[in-house]
Amino acid sequence: MNKFLVLVVEDDAPVRNLITTTLNAHGYRYLTAENGETAILEVTSHNPDVILLDLGLPDIDGVEIIRRIRTWSNTPIIVISARSEDTDKIDALDAGADDYLTKPFSVEELLARLRVTQRHFALMAQEKSGGSVFVNGALRIDYAAGCAWLEEKELHLTPIEYKLLCLLSQNLGKVLTHTYITQQIWGSSWENDVASLRVFMATLRKKLESGGDSRQYIQTHVGIGYRMLRAE
Repeated sequence: MNKFLVLVVEDDAPVRNLITTTLNAHGYRYLTAENGETAILEVTSHNPDVILLDLGLPDIDGVEIIRRIRTWSNTPIIVISARSEDTDKIDALDAGADDYLTKPFSVEELLARLRVTQRHFALMAQEKSGGSVFVNGALRIDYAAGCAWLEEKELHLTPIEYKLLCLLSQNLGKVLTHTYITQQIWGSSWENDVASLRVFMATLRKKLESGGDSRQYIQTHVGIGYRMLRAE
């Protein structure tokens, strides 16, 4: 039995049953909640390892649930929603979501996202046992601590944003293709992954360009990928 405990927050019974059946078949433990209030109660009571959250709940909007949970918990939140506009994704990510799946989704894609979350936990543990510090201009990443700073101010990054930043920094000056990045981050290269990559890069760049020097750290190569620039 997988030790990972997943909280499924979904009011649509068929979708909820699809998710829980998939989780059960692959050995995950799970809890369910049909509305926001129950979801918050389950998080406080059982401290799940990851939350699968639908945004369109009957009592509380999903983005508001993310904001509430983020006031006291860093539990990874993967949004599963029919809202497909980039603005909806950015609202959820800015509120503190870690990843975003658009309905309809494949169970293989859902499982891949869960495996990414598990790998992130393993990677964090590995980095804390060794690690080093990366410096590029005003940007500093402490791989061991799992934190990043810009001009000595800590950057508040989601796990996916942090993984992207580490991947780019570890390949400083190299152009990384969309396919390579999505394989490294999500373990796949579905069309949804490339769309998600665009959104995550937008939010990451926004945070990196918040410094006083307005230095560009990430360069976009249209139709190809991204690279981290060396600071002069």
